Amino acid sequence: MTDKQRWTADLIPDQTGRVFVVTGANSGLGLATTRALARRGGRVILAVRDEEKGRRAVEALDADTRLLDVRPLDLADLASVRAFADRMLAEHPHLDVLVNNAGVMAPPRTLSPQGHELQFATNHLGHFALTGLLLDLLAAGTDPRVVTVSSINHRQGSLRFDDLSGERGYAPMTFYNQSKFANAVFGQELHRRLAATAGPVRSVLAHPGYTATSLQMKDTSGLAKLFFGRIGNPLLAQRPERGALPQLYAATDPSVEGGEFIGPDGMGELRGAPTRVRLSDAAGDPGTGRRLWEESERLTGVRFLGS
Repeated sequence: MTDKQRWTADLIPDQTGRVFVVTGANSGLGLATTRALARRGGRVILAVRDEEKGRRAVEALDADTRLLDVRPLDLADLASVRAFADRMLAEHPHLDVLVNNAGVMAPPRTLSPQGHELQFATNHLGHFALTGLLLDLLAAGTDPRVVTVSSINHRQGSLRFDDLSGERGYAPMTFYNQSKFANAVFGQELHRRLAATAGPVRSVLAHPGYTATSLQMKDTSGLAKLFFGRIGNPLLAQRPERGALPQLYAATDPSVEGGEFIGPDGMGELRGAPTRVRLSDAAGDPGTGRRLWEESERLTGVRFLGS
C-alpha cells in the first residue's frame, strides 16, 4: 500500500461514471462513505431504512445532489431486500461497487419479519441476500467489488448454528459479535467462490476500528450503550470520516485484491490509516464458510455461485 500513513479520501481516484450502492448511507460510516464517493464523481444509491432521513442526509451533504439517489431498504426484511434489488435491476444496467455497511448493535432480543434474530438478519442475512440478487449487475460493472464491513469484534465471535435466533439464550453483545463474525466469514467465502468462477467481481472485507457513530446509541441496550456511547465514544473513538477510510480504500483503490481485509493501522486496529489486517483463523475456515453459506441460502431463499 503506497503512503498508507497519509492515505485520505482526497486520494480516491476519479469515480465519474461509476455506480455505488451503500447500505445504511444516511448516517455514520455510510454517510461519510457516500460523501467521499460523490465528491470524486461517483453516483451513489443511498440504501436506507428511512427514506425521509435519507433525503435529509442528501440535503445536508456538501456534494452534487444529482449524483445521489435515495432508495428504501430494510435489510432485516427479506421482502424489502428483494424489492430493492428488483428496482436496481430495472433502473440500472450495471453496478460497480456494493458497500455492505449497514448494521445494528446489541439491541434487546428482537426478531425480523421472517423470524430471525435482528442483528443476524440485518448485519448478515440481508447483505447476503442483497449481494446474491445484485451479483449479475455487479458482473456488468467496471472493476466491480463487494465490500463487506465487519468489525474488530469478529475475532470474539462464533456462529451458534444450533441457535442462531437466540431462542435458547440471548446476550446482546454476544450476538453482535456473532453477526460481525458472520460478515467476515461471508466476505471470505464469497471471495473463494468468486475466485473459482474467474469472473470480474472481487470480495473485500473492511472494518472501521473504533468509530463514534449512532450505532452505539440507537438500538444498543444496557451496559453496552453506557460504555460505547457515553464513555468510549468521547474518549477513544475517531470520527466517521476517518473510520470510513478502510471501506473507501477497499472500494476504490486500484491495488486492492479480492480476499483482503482492510482496517486501521493504529494500536489494536482502533484507529489510523487504512492497511491490510489479519482475518481470524476461525473466520477464514473453509468448512465454516460453506456451512454459513448453505444456512444463509436456506434462511433467505437466495442461491448463487455454485449452489
